[in-house]
Amino acid sequence: MTLSGANRGIGYGLAATLAARPNTVIFAGARDPAAQSLKDLAAKHSNVHPVKLTSGDKADNEAAMAEIQRTAGQLDVIIANAGISKQYGPVATVDLSEFRDHFEVNTLGVIVLFQAAHKLLLASPTGSPILAYISTGAGSISAYYHLSACAYGTSKAAANFLVKVLDAENPSLIAMAIHPGWVATDMGNLGATSNGLPQAPVTVEDSVAGVLSHIDGATKEKSSGRFWNFKAVKDGMPWDIATEEVPW
Repeated sequence: MTLSGANRGIGYGLAATLAARPNTVIFAGARDPAAQSLKDLAAKHSNVHPVKLTSGDKADNEAAMAEIQRTAGQLDVIIANAGISKQYGPVATVDLSEFRDHFEVNTLGVIVLFQAAHKLLLASPTGSPILAYISTGAGSISAYYHLSACAYGTSKAAANFLVKVLDAENPSLIAMAIHPGWVATDMGNLGATSNGLPQAPVTVEDSVAGVLSHIDGATKEKSSGRFWNFKAVKDGMPWDIATEEVPW
């Protein structure tokens, strides 16, 4: 299994949870694989292998896949979690560099990762490899909620489209997008304070449990080409989504 953005936030929560599972080898990708969080996790779990994986960097991604080939010989699951959200404000004044930064990581990062991994991933002996993209409800057009995060939302909506394309082009691949909730990480809390909230409302633990509930037991027929909600929240706040799936 490969997991990007694994050194903190949702990515680290996923890595730590998966590390405790038997018969699971995790390649925990991050721009800095020597981050203390990953060093500590690898010291505790021998099945965790930190790798350098910069979102959108072709050389990094190809080198990571080569290491997976040498170490494990197979790749069954990719969780594309790396992402940024650092711009809040109206379209009229946002600097174009923000759109470039967000698309580089949140959209092109998925393309670069799949291009580097697809031969190894699609050769998975399971016959049903998985690519799970950690998306966001902020990337939904039909369930639009205004967060003044135009660069983030558009880059995520574009990557959601890629999930549909990957599902259509690869008959054995289970490709899905998953909304992890508005999670109390550094990134999520920045979005919260930028919108007048003290912090984001969802814990990392609840988010991780919800994300894995869709990856575990996923099939092409029931799971692929769909945009899943970490948890349906009925009678919640305006940003909550009350259905198991998020409308595109």
